[in-house]
Amino acid sequence: MSSLIKHYLQIATKGIAMGAANIMPGISGGTIAFISGIYEELMESIKSLNFKNLKGLFKNGLKSYWASINGSFLIILVFGILLSIFFLAKLINFLLVEFPIPMWSFFLGLILASSIYLATKNKSWNYKAIIAALMGAGIAYFVTIVSPVVNAQDPEYWYVFLSGALAISAMILPRISGSLILLLMGEYQFILSALDNLRMTFLCFFGLGTIVGLISLSNVLSWLLRKYFNTTVGFLVGLMVGSLNKVWPWKHTLLSHSNQFAQIIPDKQENVFPFSYYELTGKDPQFLYAILMAITGFLVIFLIESAYTKAKIAKEINQ
Repeated sequence: MSSLIKHYLQIATKGIAMGAANIMPGISGGTIAFISGIYEELMESIKSLNFKNLKGLFKNGLKSYWASINGSFLIILVFGILLSIFFLAKLINFLLVEFPIPMWSFFLGLILASSIYLATKNKSWNYKAIIAALMGAGIAYFVTIVSPVVNAQDPEYWYVFLSGALAISAMILPRISGSLILLLMGEYQFILSALDNLRMTFLCFFGLGTIVGLISLSNVLSWLLRKYFNTTVGFLVGLMVGSLNKVWPWKHTLLSHSNQFAQIIPDKQENVFPFSYYELTGKDPQFLYAILMAITGFLVIFLIESAYTKAKIAKEINQ
């Protein structure tokens, strides 16, 4: 095997790992990119997707443009990410339908652990950071109670576009989960379903949104973290904490409808305690499984953060 092919396979493998992270609320693809040693190259490649280099395409030709944007790296990495997301979307969509309590418990553990780790990285929890955290938590909680459980109707294309733009902006930054943004916007399960059923129109609008967000909004978020780190981190921690209302495993359905496949689709739900869940629904609350899955989610973040810290220390030593 030539060294070039081996290099491309390594990039694709790292893309697969990033895709797996990106589809899990609470895990950041940016963190995986940093651990795997490609974060800086990824950021530089994304920054090269600018108007200046685009003009070079018409002036110097495709070969020169491809080299200026590190095209081979980007296309192989994106292929790995999309491959991973496509296959995992089917699995997670199935698990959320068949085993909702353990899966939402797993996500609860992921998000809770991520919020704790992100909070510890704040250099100073001053009053601005605390106010930002309270605002983030309030906004996230409000969004979780006003957004539908699932879309009774298909969302508007502009909303799918916006979801893609906001999600990708978070996905490429360490410790910030793009899937969490989709969850808050009420689009997480819809996008999983669209991937599972290959609803190409929605996927194209979502993909177009990710391209726009990648080039523009991600730079805005990076700027905010550079200039107002404590306040921005406080707000993001608040978003994570407020979103926990969305992933609470035990829910009682108040309103529902049947779809074309005779499946019961919940339109409105309320969070209940585990001991009330059986009384209200007649179903097993699966409390032990829920606790084990939440702990598993917490441990996943612990392992990822440990690897992230080691990679960061190694990088600082080598500089």
